[in-house]
Parts: sequence; C-alpha cells; structure tokens
Amino acid sequence: MRLRALLLGLSFAAAGAASSLAQAPGGSAEAAVRATVDTYLDGLKHNDVASFRKAFWPEAKLFFLKKDKSLGELTQADWYKGFEKSAGKEEEGELRIVSVDVTGPGASVKVEELYPGSKYTDYLSLLQIQGEWKIVNKVYVVEKR
Repeated sequence: MRLRALLLGLSFAAAGAASSLAQAPGGSAEAAVRATVDTYLDGLKHNDVASFRKAFWPEAKLFFLKKDKSLGELTQADWYKGFEKSAGKEEEGELRIVSVDVTGPGASVKVEELYPGSKYTDYLSLLQIQGEWKIVNKVYVVEKR
C-alpha cells in the first residue's frame, strides 16, 4: 500500500514537472499560447507585418487549397507582400480563438475570422522554442459568406 502511494506521488510530481516546462514565467502555458495567437490576430486586424514577425517562426509555412483543390503554399515573405498596400488599415471583421490544446512544448489552436464576404478558419501549430511560443505552421480554409 505504501509503495503504491509512493508511486502515485512520484507520478504526480513528474507530471507537474513536465507541465511546468510548457508554462510561461508567472503564467500558464495556455495563456502564453493565447498571447502569441492574440499578437497574430492583432496583425490580421491591423494589417501589421511586425505583429506577424513576432508571432511566427521565420521559416513557418502557410498551406491552403487553391481553387482547383490542389495544395497551395506560401512562405512568410510571400504572405507579407499581400499586406503591403493595406498596412495599418483596420479590417472589418470578428476574429476569435475557438480552441487551444497544449501538450508540453506543443500546441494547436483553431481560429475563426469572420469578414463581410468570407470566413477563414485557421489551424495553427505552435512550439515553445527557447522559451517563446511561435507559430510554426498554418493551415487555413476560406469559405464564402
């Protein structure tokens, strides 16, 4: 009985130590992930490439389906070019985090962006790299409204 209690205690201690690796100083891992995604959403809302650079890993890719249903891929540099003409302009629309799932130093976040003529659903993959949460991959789907 004592051995079982000791093993159970060690299990909880190990789980606590593992979860603390994914936490931001002074806060939870989920809060830190949400802060990174909020920076990304602020970039979308205000066409602000600096916010994207802060939220994304430099080599992150964006994947989507083209009109012909083939796979489309954008690098960060290519994606940023699309924001040049409207830099700083606030977009009409509602942007929100739908769900967050954190496991150790990895996370997955679903985001919805509702604009007057379209709805974007983003699936973001994040990793905690050198203590910072970064978006390392984005898959998105666009629907007409």
